[in-house]
Amino acid sequence: MRRLIALLALAIAPTLAAQDCSCLWQGSFTDVQDEADLVVAGDILGSKGNSVDLAILDTLRGTSHLAEIRIWLQARDYCRPPVEDFPPGSRWVMALQRIEQEVPGGFDPGTPNISYGRVGDYYLSSCGGYWLSLHDEHVTGALVDAPRWVREPKMTPVLYDLVAGFIAGEVDAQALRQASREDPALRELMLDTRAFLRQGGSPAPETGTDSD
Repeated sequence: MRRLIALLALAIAPTLAAQDCSCLWQGSFTDVQDEADLVVAGDILGSKGNSVDLAILDTLRGTSHLAEIRIWLQARDYCRPPVEDFPPGSRWVMALQRIEQEVPGGFDPGTPNISYGRVGDYYLSSCGGYWLSLHDEHVTGALVDAPRWVREPKMTPVLYDLVAGFIAGEVDAQALRQASREDPALRELMLDTRAFLRQGGSPAPETGTDSD
């Protein structure tokens, strides 16, 4: 009997994770991050059921006393992104909500790894730009003025430090907006020029001979 129950639970789990949710778009990352309990940058260590474990690299808003946190994602009709979108080794900036209390029906002993989440853990909403991909110290995603429900809008990657400055109140949204719209080729030229000047370079003098 126990084996039959376990098999039924495994058969039901994908169905629970596939149900649609219903929510309103809350805005891009710049619109939603200040309502989050915790904004962090970190690496995905692994997944279990509808949760992932994140190693915190940098805390941008809020406080966590743990170096690693568990984040609960899509299951049943919860409005959250699917766990498959966050593979081990990927790096993200996330605006998270803390799970403060148990939700009736949120935990099923038959499917302990498919649940709303444990009190003290966090969940990631899919109702806005609550996460950004972080790669080579630059972020991409629904950062600023993103069209509704577009997770990967066409944009120029924005320096992570600029996003951190925005969260700290040192940079305004206009600076992020401008950075996300810069021409990539022009930006690379500017970076190359700055690197050249830092190295003490200077344009080579013109040479030639005077026949007079």
